[in-house]
Amino acid sequence: MQQYDVLIIGSGLAGLSLALRTATHKKICLVSKRKINDTASNWAQGGIAAVLNDNDSIEAHIQDTLIAGAGLCDSAVTKKVVEHGRETIEWLIEQGVSFTREQDNSGYHLTREGGHSHRRVIHAADATGHAVQTTLAEKVRQHPNITLLEDHIAVDLITTRKVKDMHSQLSNNNACLGAYVLDNSTGKVITIGAQNTVLATGGAGKVYLYTTNPDISTGDGIAMAWRAGCRVANMEFIQFHPTCLFHPHAKSFLISEAVRGEGGLLKLPDGTRFMPEHDPREELAPRDVVARAIDFEMKKRGLDCVYLDISHKSLAFIQEHFPNIYRRCLELGIDISKTPIPVVPAAHYTCGGVMTDDKGRTDINNLYAIGETACTGLHGANRLASNSLLECLVFGQAAAEDILSQPSTAIPTLPYWDESRVTDADEEVLITHTWDELRRFMWNYVGIVRTDKRLSRALRRIHMLRDEVHEFYSNFRISNDLIELRNLLQVAELIVKSAMERKESRGLHYSKDHPNAELEPIPTVLEPSNYYSLLDREHGHEHEHGHHLGHH
Repeated sequence: MQQYDVLIIGSGLAGLSLALRTATHKKICLVSKRKINDTASNWAQGGIAAVLNDNDSIEAHIQDTLIAGAGLCDSAVTKKVVEHGRETIEWLIEQGVSFTREQDNSGYHLTREGGHSHRRVIHAADATGHAVQTTLAEKVRQHPNITLLEDHIAVDLITTRKVKDMHSQLSNNNACLGAYVLDNSTGKVITIGAQNTVLATGGAGKVYLYTTNPDISTGDGIAMAWRAGCRVANMEFIQFHPTCLFHPHAKSFLISEAVRGEGGLLKLPDGTRFMPEHDPREELAPRDVVARAIDFEMKKRGLDCVYLDISHKSLAFIQEHFPNIYRRCLELGIDISKTPIPVVPAAHYTCGGVMTDDKGRTDINNLYAIGETACTGLHGANRLASNSLLECLVFGQAAAEDILSQPSTAIPTLPYWDESRVTDADEEVLITHTWDELRRFMWNYVGIVRTDKRLSRALRRIHMLRDEVHEFYSNFRISNDLIELRNLLQVAELIVKSAMERKESRGLHYSKDHPNAELEPIPTVLEPSNYYSLLDREHGHEHEHGHHLGHH
């Protein structure tokens, strides 16, 4: 058993910032599923929203966030996050992040994105996430108090409820004591005990067929927290980006909204435009409107994709404004100065997640959730552009301060992971086939436009796949792919159950059966005790066969 003061699961901006803010006084273990920079934060193109000049105001940023959130933002949390914007940006600059400056070097260049009333998005060219991620990751690697475990995936949280029979003196309050973590290089599960555990595992975009997220976005933290007994909220609000490149060798490559901003037109395969029929703002309508229009045309006509055409602009203009997009498309044989770009909408951001307070604390003592994994109340029914990295920074700081304020306590001896009763899997095809089936029916039934019938069909299929995967999980040695699939199935169920609860259309949740919005919006909160959790049986029976907790 390894022991630390703080166990951080996830190496994106939320996890890295918390690690650096606590490492001076605490012994930290940072778990990264792949390499430290394989995160959604590293892929973030836009920037970080913060009030940084005199023309802007805290009140304006708060108002823009509340409007985007369609009545479901927590106003106190929104105020806290916006007010801490400037100091978190200054902290990043102190760490060495090089943001883009004005041409006359008078200050930092601020850009404006959809939904913002002012220029307030600080950025590093068109690869802000990469600049921030690599700067902080290097500091984490060099810090003497931080142990970095790359190519490790968390299997499950260890709570007092799970080990009560070993330690009768433990309190009745459910608390987190650490986690089981699979070392992908050896296939061994290690036990990590910690005074505080932090879930910073990102979102769940890989539950959908098309996503802008990296392969690691499998909702691990949300699924683990739910299994441990945490409430989960607003999972029906999945933000879809309208234009992701459709190409067999280019999964997850985003075609920036700026292409439409600079005159790009959306077209059907025969070259006709369709946005004028859907919205008077045409190609410049908000993301959710454009995504719904593309989804409507694809379903109506049985299309694999639609096309985004910027070829009426000059080559020089395209190369100046979109150098990365031009270069990437050319590598794939698409010259965007001559031909339209094939695009599909794609799952982009998980607005819901593990419910927390304004310090990142969950329902379970000593367990925190920060970043996209959490539902803090900031995003409501739709996230305002560039508020995501801001949330990672502010809650990384808030959770760090709360952790540092606590006295040190002893960690009890924890049970090890015993594999004496399982065997190696005879066939991995079940995992790949189930993953593919899940992502396809989630895309078709629980995507941009929903109906009651589609949701109930999806839930039936999830329950069918659950039984197969549960049997597999109980009898065979676990693998990275199996852990991810188990978590995706859990998150898929939470998304569907949340969508079934909301009998209205609001923000990112659009139902053809309930097209109107209710007058009094309320968050969708799922309580583990009230629902048949996907893998509830495991808590009671999993250790009678297969994996069980060994005693020291």
